[in-house]
Amino acid sequence: MDKRSKVLLKAVNIHKSFRHIQALRGINLEIKDNEIIGLVGDNGAGKSTLIKVLNGVHKPDRGELYWQGKKLKDFSASMARDLGIITVFQDRALVEQHPVWRNIFMGRELTNRWGLTNIKKEKEETRRLMGEMMGFTSSAILPVTIVGAMSGGEQQGVAISRALYFKAELIILDEPTTGLSLSEAQKVLIYVEEIKKKGKSCIFITHNLFHVYPVSDRIVILDRGKLVGDFRGDQISLEQLDHKMRLVAVTGSINGEGKTSDVSFKDLRSRMP
Repeated sequence: MDKRSKVLLKAVNIHKSFRHIQALRGINLEIKDNEIIGLVGDNGAGKSTLIKVLNGVHKPDRGELYWQGKKLKDFSASMARDLGIITVFQDRALVEQHPVWRNIFMGRELTNRWGLTNIKKEKEETRRLMGEMMGFTSSAILPVTIVGAMSGGEQQGVAISRALYFKAELIILDEPTTGLSLSEAQKVLIYVEEIKKKGKSCIFITHNLFHVYPVSDRIVILDRGKLVGDFRGDQISLEQLDHKMRLVAVTGSINGEGKTSDVSFKDLRSRMP
């Protein structure tokens, strides 16, 4: 990652509560241009709340958001989409009864000069996307293939390709590998690499460090509403990150607060719930 890369989205001192529960407590985070960030943490860490703040669904109680250096005012989900912040949730927002081409262009139909939906053009564009972005080169999957007949990883590919086609600058993936087999999860990682190749940015939310580490420029760790770790992937090993996450789970600190820094992996696992 070029250290001179411009900052795409910046969150400053973000706080968010739901009644007596503090979901986010002073989050500071930068997402740079053409950067893949792995956002990891256990259940209840604040991952879902943070992405809903970053995509305009939740308004923070305190804190500021900046897009390409400009402060965002009255930030909303529709404004996020206009800026190119697209979130792909676990359900992928696909209609499984419809073919791939309809899912790609649903709500954003291509029209001809008479204002009518240009089905031929949509199918042609879908075929191109399937080859260039999704890597579907066999005749087993075509633009007319029903999405419900596709695997979970392939459906993620459709959702990601749709976002890229409509000029997404930042794609937020919410637990994209949950419930997928090893081979299907690998397909998703290939699609994430494609986001990088297209010059776009991505936040990959997961509780599984082993899925996100291979494709991430940075790993950001959340714990109970706080950002407790921010590491460049080329400066820390997977084993070291795994160790730090276990320390967080046991002690609430990335360094174990000096109490468990020499604890073995076996001891840590025995203390995990």
